[in-house]
Amino acid sequence: MNIVFVLFPNVTQLDFTGPLQALSRLPAATIHIAAASMAPVETDATLTLNPTTVFGNCPPADVLVVPGGFGVDEAMNDPALIAFVRREGARARYVTSVCTGAFVLGAAGLLEGKRATTHWAYHVDLPRVGAVPVKARVVRDGNLFTGGGVTAGIDFALTLAAEIAGEEMARAIQLALEYDPAPPFDAGAPEKAAPAALAAMERRYAPRREAFRAALTRALST
Repeated sequence: MNIVFVLFPNVTQLDFTGPLQALSRLPAATIHIAAASMAPVETDATLTLNPTTVFGNCPPADVLVVPGGFGVDEAMNDPALIAFVRREGARARYVTSVCTGAFVLGAAGLLEGKRATTHWAYHVDLPRVGAVPVKARVVRDGNLFTGGGVTAGIDFALTLAAEIAGEEMARAIQLALEYDPAPPFDAGAPEKAAPAALAAMERRYAPRREAFRAALTRALST
């Protein structure tokens, strides 16, 4: 099974590395990390990532995974990347995204009429790419699996692993990763956050969302 991750500059590294860690443990899985070139790809957290293939040479995807990050602004407007996602999404057994990677799928026309989720700060924009927004950590609609923001990528990957290889295997992967979350605060979603914290994050995301929405408008106008 070819599991293809799509990389682009300024990707959120945990959107990529969380699912990668889980899905790479599936039996008979072959991981391909596809990018525009073989040059290391910068992330939003200092770490750089090394592609294993370029878009033009990537084997056909059985599973297509698109992570998110601030780099989606440029990714949505990259004709070569969107053409690759559209091509692979049309033939993949599973089409998936984490966080704002959903908007890359949307720019490629793969979310039309589909139930989907994304990071809470951008959830309201899902209808712009034809999606039906669902507030959940993981949403499935047919062969489409979408994960919420960042850490939801691990939940997404285990859900997808159960679909591909069965619940017993997914449970074993979860145990191997010791994924047993017990966060120190119950503040990981807007409805759970303290008002002051939510207001601070809303202020922080306001200019970011403005830039994102402008980029999305450009992507949808082509």
